[in-house]
Amino acid sequence: MTNTTVEPDEATRLRNKVVDELCAASWIASPEIEAVMRKVPRHEFTPDTPLDKAYNTNAAVITKTDEHGVQLSSVSAPQIQAMMLEQAQVRPGMRVLEIGSGGLNAAYLAELVGEDGEVTTVDIDAEVTERARRLLDEHGYGRVHVVTVDAAEPIPDLGKVDVVMVTAGAWDISPAWTSQLKPGGRLVVPLRMRGLTRSVAFTQVKDEHGEHLESESARICGFVPMQGSTAHREELLLVNGTPEIGLRFDDGLPADPHRLDNAITMPRHEQWTGVTIGLQELLDTLQMTMAISLPGFCTMAVDEDLDTGVVAPSNPRFALAAVEDDTFAYLVTRRTEDSKHVEYGVHALGANAKQLADKIADVLRDWEAHRRGGPSPVIRVYPASTPDDQIRADRVIDKVHTRISLSWPAA
Repeated sequence: MTNTTVEPDEATRLRNKVVDELCAASWIASPEIEAVMRKVPRHEFTPDTPLDKAYNTNAAVITKTDEHGVQLSSVSAPQIQAMMLEQAQVRPGMRVLEIGSGGLNAAYLAELVGEDGEVTTVDIDAEVTERARRLLDEHGYGRVHVVTVDAAEPIPDLGKVDVVMVTAGAWDISPAWTSQLKPGGRLVVPLRMRGLTRSVAFTQVKDEHGEHLESESARICGFVPMQGSTAHREELLLVNGTPEIGLRFDDGLPADPHRLDNAITMPRHEQWTGVTIGLQELLDTLQMTMAISLPGFCTMAVDEDLDTGVVAPSNPRFALAAVEDDTFAYLVTRRTEDSKHVEYGVHALGANAKQLADKIADVLRDWEAHRRGGPSPVIRVYPASTPDDQIRADRVIDKVHTRISLSWPAA
């Protein structure tokens, strides 16, 4: 499908190097995805980007920002694209809807479905779709349908598709996405739950209560957030009313956030848990354990320009945290003596600092004993009207259109 323009030898070398790395690390598992990622010239879909940045395995290429520098559109990192293509299980002859356009991923999908398949890529931003249309046409993918629309609504004249692949961060699942899926179809979406984003591959499941979506896999990722009618922003609680310490809540602020006003006037309680991890160990199940176990789960960030040392997170931009009544706490780490591991600790501030720190430490130890190295929770998506007794869950997250349940697999 690609045109016959002669590529620079360096671009070909870098592309093959990236694919080799992705195969070695098992981001790519199928020969079909390996073939299309070697074939499609990634750098041609990221014009004005240096080759070394275009072919950085772990980095996205930002293609549009707003006046404040906030990212609005990007071409995902190669490892993220490979991961989601593997999750989507696209086959020749399929009909695929991509939500969130850019051109490159649509080209991959067009290669995977072949001449007998069909790809439609949509975006709410006309500037993005115009760019995608131009790049797809320039490189021989004129068969891809490019539509400018808010994908929260059904796509006109689309009909049913085998796969819906969302390439923008979603807080909720639009009913339009599931209504356009064929029976047994797949939805792959970067879904944000309690401030944590996972690329989830869903299939439709029917039980005695009706249909719902159930996850087959869920992988850590990060994406530019969805725009339009389904856009959702986290709520920021400034501790004591100053911008120094911010607690971010994805599903609403605590009932009485002012109870935290005096927390930072109290001595900081610090304790270490004895839970250690390797420097490269994945933290997906640890994060989800905290999100499921702690009702007041949130994330904390510190403005480094205003930092007075009241709190001391290991990463000032992102720390796992929790609030309980008049107290908040967050995770910290320190290197072990062998410098090959880090140990988790808890800092807490407020009238009940020790009690909350003890509770979080117990959650960490429970993770170490029962969840570490194990499977991710099963994620199920039900209509918003579904009653509690029809939902299997360790935690239910209520959204606008759906109720999302998180359940640990049986031991």
